[in-house]
Amino acid sequence: MKLVEVFRKIAYEKNATVAQLVIAWVLSRGEDVIPLIGSRKKSHLQDALHALNLNLTQEDLQRIEAAVAKNAVDGTGYPKLEI
Repeated sequence: MKLVEVFRKIAYEKNATVAQLVIAWVLSRGEDVIPLIGSRKKSHLQDALHALNLNLTQEDLQRIEAAVAKNAVDGTGYPKLEI
């Protein structure tokens, strides 16, 4: 819940939705990371695409990183991709 509250606060500060902020954060993780966005309606997809316009500062990213538990997601659900 701490992570959700951090996302809510930053999203509010940026005049964005939590979903938009999360998408922007995932985009910030590197060129090899791609957020997969599901949508049932065109309006939802258009709303999600506004994440591309969000500018996350180093401070924003540090606040998010401080709230993300290290190794919160870990495992071998998929084999390692060798490129």
